[in-house]
Amino acid sequence: MKVTTERIEGSRVVLNVETDKDEMDKSMEKAYRRLAAKTAVPGFRKGKAPRPMLERYLGREALVEEAANLLLVETYDKAIEEQKVEAIARPQVEVIQVEPLSFKATVPVRPTVELGDYHEIKFTPEPVVVTDDDVNEALERLLNMRATWEPVEREAKTDDLLNIDVEGTVEGKVVVSEKGGWYPLSPGPSSSLPGFSEQLEGAKKGEEKAFVLKLSQDFKEMAEKECNFKVVVNDIKQKNLPDLDDEFAKSLGRGIETVDALKEKILVDIRGEKERIEKRKLEDKAIEALVAISRLEYPDILVQDEIEHLIEERKQYLGEKDSLENYLKNAKKTVEEFRNELKPGAEDIIKRSLVLDKLAELEKIELADSEVDAEVERVIQGANNDERVRQLFSSPSGRQSLKRNLYIRKTIDRLVDIATKVEETALLEGKEGGKENGEPTK
Repeated sequence: MKVTTERIEGSRVVLNVETDKDEMDKSMEKAYRRLAAKTAVPGFRKGKAPRPMLERYLGREALVEEAANLLLVETYDKAIEEQKVEAIARPQVEVIQVEPLSFKATVPVRPTVELGDYHEIKFTPEPVVVTDDDVNEALERLLNMRATWEPVEREAKTDDLLNIDVEGTVEGKVVVSEKGGWYPLSPGPSSSLPGFSEQLEGAKKGEEKAFVLKLSQDFKEMAEKECNFKVVVNDIKQKNLPDLDDEFAKSLGRGIETVDALKEKILVDIRGEKERIEKRKLEDKAIEALVAISRLEYPDILVQDEIEHLIEERKQYLGEKDSLENYLKNAKKTVEEFRNELKPGAEDIIKRSLVLDKLAELEKIELADSEVDAEVERVIQGANNDERVRQLFSSPSGRQSLKRNLYIRKTIDRLVDIATKVEETALLEGKEGGKENGEPTK
């Protein structure tokens, strides 16, 4: 066997393999024994037909094809071992000659990742500010969540809740029909039926309203067509908000006794959420910067596998059987167009994963078993000790998945720490510079 290798772009290696006559002859003998064992040649029991008889019965081409397939697998395995090629997926094989066998195998291999000087990545975290408006808006949402609805005998107005019978027809065909549905007269335009709320403002209980509206894109083939609506108002209710007092604060539980304590709790919660959002933004910026300064080369099979993973996630999200096909049909997209849409996101996932794995290697990120145990327990506690969750993360695969996530989280934290850390030497230089200039150092 003669083997030559060539490294090509896309993190692939091309193996050119040539076998000799002796190797082909041995493989022909193996092929004869395999085919004879499963072929019933007239006049002979299986496995007992002489090779010339089997060749006449099946045709010599069948033996040659079987021998070539056997030899291809055998010599490919030997070739990658001999050439120390770390294949990560099946090769693309092109047979050049069958007898004796020679072929070309294009093999996807491990990606090449060279990080730039990530210690030069520097970002200053944006300060988190919580305003009185933030707190007041949160209080408003809480009050609305605890609001009650009271029937009223007056004209309908914004923020009321209406019980209605509605029928909408387009060119004599009913496209909207509902009886006894509750409809909020919300301020601002409705995305599904623009102008619907405005037509019902000022209506009275028992009144029938008739009007014409253009249908939105939500109605697909009926979009932009004029629809004749008939609406009967059965009931009108107004929203009554509770008083913002200490009793309201106590009713929320969580150990809150006063309005001031409630406001403080809201402020802490909002600050925590804003800090989490800012941290995620900083993480994304740092990872994007790391990708930008690094040299990456990876086989396309990684991207295709990630696309398949994203498609499976979309199927699970849509839920119903064949719903992805229905989605594509409604969106007027082919499967190939959908895959092309997913490709940039898949490539981004691969790039981020590769640079983070390399960073973890260079920074010697490690996880102790105790850290994984603590994370498993934290997840279980967060799921209120759900036994199904406990079983999931007690399994080897579940634990490994959690360990991988924790490993990546620890790596990202290290990157952010590097990106936001002010070097002590810089601080000292700044202090010295401030003294020399007669100015305080910030």
